[in-house]
Amino acid sequence: MLYNSASDWRDAPQKKVLLFAMSGLGKTHVSNMLRDSGDWFHYSVDYRIGTRYMGEHIADNAKAEAMKVPFLRELLLSDSIYIGSNITFNNLAPLSTYLGKPGNPDLGGVPFEEYLRRQNQHREAEIAALNDTPHFVARAHELYGYDHFVCDTGGSICEVVNPEDPEDPILKMLSETALMVWIKGSDAHTDELIRRFDKAPKPMYYQPDFLIDRWNEYLQSEGCAPDEVNPDAFVRWTYAKALAHRQPRYEAMSKWGITLRAEDLAKVTSPSEFDALIASALE
Repeated sequence: MLYNSASDWRDAPQKKVLLFAMSGLGKTHVSNMLRDSGDWFHYSVDYRIGTRYMGEHIADNAKAEAMKVPFLRELLLSDSIYIGSNITFNNLAPLSTYLGKPGNPDLGGVPFEEYLRRQNQHREAEIAALNDTPHFVARAHELYGYDHFVCDTGGSICEVVNPEDPEDPILKMLSETALMVWIKGSDAHTDELIRRFDKAPKPMYYQPDFLIDRWNEYLQSEGCAPDEVNPDAFVRWTYAKALAHRQPRYEAMSKWGITLRAEDLAKVTSPSEFDALIASALE
C-alpha cells in the first residue's frame, strides 16, 4: 500500500486516497467535505465519465429527442439553440438518463440491444476515467497547488476490475497512486439502499454476463416479451441481485487497501477527523 502505517499516513506531505463502495454510502459526501476544506482536490470518476468520455453521447441523445419536436428541430438546424448536459458532482442525472432502462418504449424503455450498447460505452468510459487518476493527481498538485487528493469512484468500479488477479492493471495502478479505502456498509445499509432505490429507481452499470442472465431470467419469470417489460420494474428487480453480486467483489477489492465502516465515516465532519479514522484503520 502507499501508506503502510499510521505514522506513514500522518507524516505524509501529500495524502492521496481513493474511496470505493456501493452508491449511497457516503463517498461523494466525504469527498465534498474534504474539497470544501480548501486543502483537498476532489476527482469524481462519474463526473469525468459524464463530461470527458460520455458527454457527446449524452448531448446527441438529447438532440435526437429535440429533433422530434418541429419547433426545436428548426432551431437546432439553424444553430439558434444549444443543447448540452449540466452534470455536476452531485447531479449525474444526464448520465443516468442516457444509460436508460430496457423495456417498453411507451414507458420510457430502450431496446435491450441498445441498452447493452450504452452499457458497453459506460464500461469503456469508466476504465478510461479510472486510468486518468494519476494524471489528475499530478494536475492537482502541479497546476492547482493541492497537496491532498481524493478520488471519488463510481459504485460500479468493482464491475470493471478483477480483484482476485494480483496483476489486474487497473487495481495495480490505482493502489500505487492512492490509498484504496473501502467504505463497508452493514445489512441495514443494504436494506436502506434497496428501499431508496425502490422509491426512485435509476439506471446502473452491470457486467454484461450478469445483465444478460438477469434479463433472460426476468423475461422467463414474468412471461413477457422484451418490449412489454416495465423498465422500472426490471431495474428494481435487478438491483437487489446486483448488490449481492457486487458485495464479494468489493470484499476482494478491500485486500488492496483498508476498510472503513460506513457508520464510522458518517460521523466524520472535518479533514482532521478523516485523517484520524484513516490512521486508526492503518494501525
